[in-house]
Amino acid sequence: MILFLAYAAVCFSLLSALCALLMRQRNNLMSLTQTCCARYPAQLRHCKDWLEANGYPRRIQLTSFVLLGISAVSAILAGLSVLLSQAVVTDQLSLGLPWLPWHVRFDSLSGLFYLIIGIAILAVACYGPGYVKDDDEQAHPFAVLGLFTGLFIAGMLLVLLADDAFFFMIAWELMSVASYFLVAFQHENSTNRRAAFVYLIMAEVGAIMIILAFGVLAAFADGFTFDALRRIGLSETWSSIAFVLALLGFGMKAGLAPLHVWLPEAHPVAPSHISALMSGVMLKVAVYGLIRFSFDLLGDIQWQWGVALMILGAFSALAGILYAMMQANLKRLLAYSSVENIGIIFMVLGLAMIFLAKGHPQLAALGLIAALLHAFNHALFKNLLFLGAGIIQHQVHQLNIELMGGLIQRMPDTSKLLLVACMSIASLPLFNGFVSEWLAFQTALQVDVLADGVLRSLIPVAAAALALTAALAAACFVNLYGIVFLGQARSSHSAKAQECDDKGMRLSLALLAALCFLFGIFPGLIINLIESVSLQLLGHSLPNPNAAGWLWLAPVGAEQASYAAPLVLLGVLIAGGISFRYLRRDPAMALRQSETWDCGFGGITPRMQYTGGAFTMPFRRIFAKVWRLEEQIDRQTDDIGLQVSDIHYQLHVEDHCWPSLYQPLERSVNRSARLIGRIQTGNIRTYLAYSFATLLLLLWIIS
Repeated sequence: MILFLAYAAVCFSLLSALCALLMRQRNNLMSLTQTCCARYPAQLRHCKDWLEANGYPRRIQLTSFVLLGISAVSAILAGLSVLLSQAVVTDQLSLGLPWLPWHVRFDSLSGLFYLIIGIAILAVACYGPGYVKDDDEQAHPFAVLGLFTGLFIAGMLLVLLADDAFFFMIAWELMSVASYFLVAFQHENSTNRRAAFVYLIMAEVGAIMIILAFGVLAAFADGFTFDALRRIGLSETWSSIAFVLALLGFGMKAGLAPLHVWLPEAHPVAPSHISALMSGVMLKVAVYGLIRFSFDLLGDIQWQWGVALMILGAFSALAGILYAMMQANLKRLLAYSSVENIGIIFMVLGLAMIFLAKGHPQLAALGLIAALLHAFNHALFKNLLFLGAGIIQHQVHQLNIELMGGLIQRMPDTSKLLLVACMSIASLPLFNGFVSEWLAFQTALQVDVLADGVLRSLIPVAAAALALTAALAAACFVNLYGIVFLGQARSSHSAKAQECDDKGMRLSLALLAALCFLFGIFPGLIINLIESVSLQLLGHSLPNPNAAGWLWLAPVGAEQASYAAPLVLLGVLIAGGISFRYLRRDPAMALRQSETWDCGFGGITPRMQYTGGAFTMPFRRIFAKVWRLEEQIDRQTDDIGLQVSDIHYQLHVEDHCWPSLYQPLERSVNRSARLIGRIQTGNIRTYLAYSFATLLLLLWIIS
C-alpha cells in the first residue's frame, strides 16, 4: 500500500503533464477553426464560438492542477505512512535497459522528503489556477508550463525512489532539464534566456560530478544498485574522493556558496509557483542526495568531511544573508535567502558528521534531526514567501521593493500571512524556523564532549557565524516587510493595488502559514517523525528519550536546555490580554488616531520615507568588502550652479563569485560550442569521412 501511494504520486504528476498537452491540441483546433472561418464564415464560425463559450482552456488548466493536488495528497500519505511504520519497501521495474532494470526503495529518508514535496505541491495546486488564468496563451502557452511542471515534479519524486545509480541519474536529469524549460518559460526576455542558460550549465556540471562520484563507488562494486554500493569497503582516500565529488555535484544543485550564483539568476525569472518549488523543494532534493550518498552509501564517515561541510555551510549562510540584504528585487532577495538556509542545513550536517566520526552517535542524531527539521521548515516558509511574492507581483505589477509600500492597507490578508513567513524565516519564537535553528545551536553547544582541541575551537566559531546570520536575517526581513507593507505607497501601482480576489491563491498561503505556526507551537509532531530517519541511518535517536514531547522540547536534557512553545504562547496571550484590558480601561492610555507629525514641512510624502538602501546602509559600511559595490550620486544644479535642484542615487551590488567563477565557465562553454560547430561544414564528403574515421576507431578499439 505504501509503495502504491508513492507510485500514485508520480503517476498523477505525469497525468497532469499529459493533461496540459491537451491545451496544445486546443490551440491547434482554434487555429484550424480560424482558418476555416475565414473561408466559410457562415458555416463554421459557431465552432470557434463554442470553444470559447464553454471554457475549454480553463477546464484543462483546472484539471491539470487537480491532478497535481491528487499527486500531492498521495505523496503526503505515502510519506506519513513510511515514517510512522518505519518500513523499508523495495521493488524492481523493468523500465531501464534489458540488463539494468530500475530498482526502487522507499524508506524513512525518502518518506520525509516525499512529505516535504507533497505539502509544497498541494499549495501549488491551490495557487496555480488563479496565477495562470490571466496569462497570454499565445505568448506563454499553458501546454508548455503544465507539461514541464508535471515532469519536474515527477523527476523529483523519482529521485527519492531510486535505488540504483542508473535510475537515480535518469530521474535527476529529468528534474534538471524540466526545470530548465520552466526557467526559460518567458523566453522573450533576454534576461530569462541568460538565466536559463547559466542554470543549465551548472546543472549539467553538477550532474557530471555526481556521475563521477557514483563511478568511484561502482568501480569497486559488482553493480550499480545501492545495495551493491553499500557493501563495498572503500579506503579512506577513495571514499574522500567520492565525497568531494558528491559535495560538488549536490552542493551545486543545492545552491551552496560559492556554487550558488545560478540560483539568484534563475529563481526570479521563473513563474512564482515554479520558483516556490525550485527554492522550497528542489534544493531539498539535493540535500537528500548528499545525505543518501554520505550517510547511507559511504557509511564510514570521516570527521574531515564534517569540518568541510561546516565551514562551507557557515560561509554560505553568512554570505547568503548579506547578499540578500542588498537586493531590491523581491524574488532575488528570497533566492539569496535560500542560499543562507541551505548553508545552515549543511553546517549542521557537518556537525553531525563530526560527532559521528568521533564516536558520539546520539549527538550526531541530534545534528541530523536539526538539519532535516530545518529543511522541512524552510520548505514551508520559503514556499509561503515565494507564493506571496507572486501575489504581490500579480497585484502591484513589479518586484522592486523600493517602489512598493503601504500594502498593508490595500492587501491586509496577504500582509498578515507574509508576516507569519517573515517571522518564521527570522527564527522568532512561536514559529517553526526558531525550533530548527535552536536545535542547531544545541548541537553546536555539545562541543565539550570532543577531545580534539582544534574542533573545540572551530565549532564555536561556526556557531558564532550562525548567531550572526540569525541576527542579520531578522534585520533583512524587518527591512523587507517594513518597506513593502508599511508606510505610504511609493508608486502609482502600489497605490492602486488591491487584495487578491482568487480564493485558491489565498488558501495556499493560509495553509502554509498555518503549518508554520502549528509546527512552531508543537515541534514534537514532526520531530518524532524525523527520528525514524535518524534511526534508519545512524541507529540512534535524540540523546534524551523524552526530548520531543508535545509540551517540552529538551533534546539533550531538561537540566541543560528546554523549550516549551505552548507555555510561551500561553504567556504571550496572557500578557496581551492584560495589556489590552488595561488600555481599554484607562482613558489616558486609550488608543487614538491622528495625523503623522510632519515636522512643519507641510505634509509627509513618500519620498520622505526610509528606503531599503537607507535601512541597510550601516551593514553596507561594515561589510563593504563582501560585495562589489558601485555607488553613484548625480547632482543637478540650477543655471547659476549655486543650488542643487535634483539628486539621483544609484547603487549596484554584484556577487564576487560571478566574475571569478561563473563568467569564465560560461565563456569556455561558448568557446567550445563554437569550435564544435565547425564540424558542420555542410559537405557530404566531410560527413562520410567522419563516419569512416569513427568506424576505423571502433574497429581498432574492439579488436
